[in-house]
Parts: sequence; C-alpha cells; structure tokens
Amino acid sequence: MTDRLDLDFHRNPAILTHVIDAMADGLFTVDAQGTFIAWSEGAERITGYSREEIEGQPCSILEGQNCKGFATLKNLLQTSQPCATNGICNQECKLLSKDGREIYILGNVRLFTDAQGNTIGAVGCFTDLTSFVLSNERIALLEEQNRQRNQFSDLIGKSDLMQEVFRRLRLAGQSDVSVFISGESGTGKELAARAIHQSSSRAKKPFIAVNCSAIPETLLESELFGHVKGAFTGAIHDKIGLFQAADGGTLFLDEIGDLSPMLQLKLLRVLQEREVHRVGDDLPHKVDVRLITATNRDLKSLIRDGSFREDFYYRIHVFEIRLPSLRERKEDIPLLVQHFLEEFSRQYGRSKVGIARDALAQLMDHNWPGNIRELRNAIEHAFVTLSGDRVMLVDLPLDVRKPASFDHSQRTAQPVPRLDSADSPSQELSPEELEEKRQLTALLEEMGGNKTAAAKRLGVSRVTMWKKTRKYGL
Repeated sequence: MTDRLDLDFHRNPAILTHVIDAMADGLFTVDAQGTFIAWSEGAERITGYSREEIEGQPCSILEGQNCKGFATLKNLLQTSQPCATNGICNQECKLLSKDGREIYILGNVRLFTDAQGNTIGAVGCFTDLTSFVLSNERIALLEEQNRQRNQFSDLIGKSDLMQEVFRRLRLAGQSDVSVFISGESGTGKELAARAIHQSSSRAKKPFIAVNCSAIPETLLESELFGHVKGAFTGAIHDKIGLFQAADGGTLFLDEIGDLSPMLQLKLLRVLQEREVHRVGDDLPHKVDVRLITATNRDLKSLIRDGSFREDFYYRIHVFEIRLPSLRERKEDIPLLVQHFLEEFSRQYGRSKVGIARDALAQLMDHNWPGNIRELRNAIEHAFVTLSGDRVMLVDLPLDVRKPASFDHSQRTAQPVPRLDSADSPSQELSPEELEEKRQLTALLEEMGGNKTAAAKRLGVSRVTMWKKTRKYGL
C-alpha cells in the first residue's frame, strides 16, 4: 500500500509551498521597503513574471503609464497606516503584465509589525478579474450601442418604421434643407424637429417652436415678422419677430396647414429672399433661419380646396419625414413604457417602478388614438393611483382598461338611438355622448352596479349620477 499524502502543515511544512503554488490566485511577500521577497506560481501565471524576475525587485515593477500597480502598498508600508478590516487592506487596481497587457486585479494586503510596532513587511494575495471586467465593459458597450440604436435624441423606438425615421432625421441634420414633418397628433413632431436641430450645425443657435393654430391670425404676422412702434394700436415699441429671434438657428412651425393664404405668401417671400419686413416697416432685415414645418392635416386636399398655396407647399415640402402612429409600431410600446416608468419614478421620487404583465398586455392591445402623448398620460395617471412598486391593470385610465367597442378613428360612425325613458321617443347620441355612455357603463360594471360608489369615483353627486344613468337608460 502506498503511504497517504500528509497534508498536515505542522508535520509537513513543505506541503504549504505546494498548496500555495497550486492556487489560482497570486501570493507574494514584501519587506518594509516594498521589495518582493516571495512570488508564487499563481502570481507568475497571472502576470507572466517568473519568481526569478520579481524577487529582489521593488513593487513598482508592475506599474505602467495607466497602471498604478501596487502603489497603494508602497504608501501603506511608508505610512504604516492601520488597515480597516482585521488588519487586512483590500484594493482594486491594474497591473502591467510582462507582455504589456493591463491586468485588473482584486487584492488584499496585511502588514506585519515587530514588537515595537514597526512595519517589517507585508503579505498579499490577488485575483485576476481581467476577463470579468472586460466582459462587463463589452456588455456595457453593447447596451449603449443598443440604446443609441433605439433612441435618437428624445425619440424612442426599435421598430423598422422608427429606424427609418431615425435614418431620415440624421440625413436632415447633415444638411440645411427645408424639412416637412407629417404625422398624427401626439406622434412627437416637435421632438423630431428639435432632434434635427440638435444634430445639425445650427445646434448652438436658437430653436424656436410655434404652434400656428394657437395664435390668432391677427397677431401671428407680428409674432413671426415683428413690428415697429405705432404700426397698430397697442404697438408701443419696436419688437423683433420670431424669424429674427431664431437667426442662425431653426424655426419650427407646427400646424402649418392652419395658416391663411396671405400669411403663406408672406412666408414664401421670406424663404425666397431670406429677409423679413416687420409690420409697419419698409426696411428689410436679413435672416438666416432653417425652417421646419409640420401638420397632421392633408395639405394636398387643402390645395385642392384652394385653402393652401401650391407654390408654398412645394417650397416647404422638400424633404418629408413621416412619423408613424403608435398603433403602427406596437412593438415599441414596452420600450416606451419603460422609458416613461423611469421618467415618472424620478419625477415622483419613487424607487424604480415596474409594470404587471396584464397591464402591459392591455397597453399593447389599446388602439392609442392619442399616440405617444396618450401613452405618456396613461403612465402618469398610473403613478397617481398606484400603491406599490408595480403599475397594475386597475391603475390605468378607464378608457385604456375598457376600450370602446368601435374604432376611435371612426368617430363619425352612425349614431345609435338614445332612450331618455321607457316611453320617450328615440333620439340620436352625439359622438361625445356615446363616449360618456360607454365610460359610465364600464364604470358601473367595475363597481358592480353601485351608483353611489360610481358617483364617488367620478366626483359627482348621486343626483347627477342618477340623471346620467336615466339619460342613457343604464
């Protein structure tokens, strides 16, 4: 029989050397001046330096331009600072291997002192984390590349439709062409215009957005071109217009289809001559402005109706970017939901909020007539009502949880009869009344038919609720 291997370190001290050299980690000892005394085979494998090359050398041998090596160890030896945990100091640093590679290590060092408390040396152990660190860096790089691929400025989407939008936005940013952005309300037309500006050579100059339908026609000309003192009643001083305010930058005109033909003509002249005439002023003022326009209306039909100038259409419609509706790119909904969850978590000072599977499924199933704006509002609504750390189905707005049985895009569908009482003649419901009846029906179903509870949820009196249910025959 063969003798059993004696692993008792006290009876067989030599075995300790074999165990240390068999370890994957590197071990070493240094004297009080930081000179290596011992260097294990594990340390050789990690760094590439043999025991003969290291022993007798200062610990700075493993330092490089970007690698501090054991610089912390030298400081510990020189200052004799006590270590934080049981006399052991932990550190993460980079070493320079023999072949010039940077090695990431996690190490710990323990100082030894004599009877008088003087430092006489130290023993250290270090683990090679290089593959782990580089792997994490690659993952972080891939995540950043994926994030950049799925986002352009504040626009978010991984669908093919949005990738094409991002491509055209980049092209628009690289030129100074007049851009026309089309799409339904709530699809992010102003965000797209801002993204073009921020990726263009005009990024450091002003970006001004104007909703043409929000300013009365009588004031819009003065807002766009400016006026001089006394040009009209109330013009008590000179005022520059938005074209001059945006000089060198970008002017975004939303709802361009609501402009009158007269203002369209004046804008056409500004674009052709690159100068503006303030109201009441005969002197021209040169401007350098990139114009981006947008609308959710069909401009070609407006041209046929005679309410939109064809020459102005072709002047602004040089490069079109169409923003798809949310129902055309439903695969982007989870990405958008996650973005809004993070946004409102920060805004409301909450820890990271998630979403339940059935709630997300309902969001995927909804038709989203209001597009991204409606989705964002739905998530904000959920933050007002949620009580835990996850958005539940009950936290979503009622019209998202209980969608109408008809297509929101077909709001001009034939109305249905309305009965005010059992013996009253039938009357037709307007689209608004249809929607109110649908929401009341869904609410009563949710409340189990309890009209008092439904009235409390709506914030109305029981009498008002009774009148509404009687009106709709509920």
